[in-house]
Amino acid sequence: QVQLVESGGGLVQAGGSLRLSCAASRRTFSSYHMGWFRQAPGKEREFVAAVGWNRGTTYYADSVQGRFTISRDGAKNTVYLQMNSLNPEDTAVYYCAAASTLRVPTTREAYNYWGQGTQVTVSS
Repeated sequence: QVQLVESGGGLVQAGGSLRLSCAASRRTFSSYHMGWFRQAPGKEREFVAAVGWNRGTTYYADSVQGRFTISRDGAKNTVYLQMNSLNPEDTAVYYCAAASTLRVPTTREAYNYWGQGTQVTVSS
């Protein structure tokens, strides 16, 4: 069982930055692929970014490519999402997730464990 706890959300003006953190409870964190998803009101949960267990592979949604960066720190069992140049369309609840698949997944169905989410609100 992997427990995930997100933090770092908040209110920011358009053009600003935030860094989300996701702390994992289990020492085998290093063997899981990690992803970030987000869900805006009235919309489905969508993929944002993912990083492989070996940190060598990253994927991004087109909407955040070049603005967001995903990274992980094995010593701290933590995955990060650095978000720059935020705009109001980035407003959503952001979720951290862990997957034990062979390849790094970008679909929510492939992820086994989820955090409770952290709210990000970008004002115009």
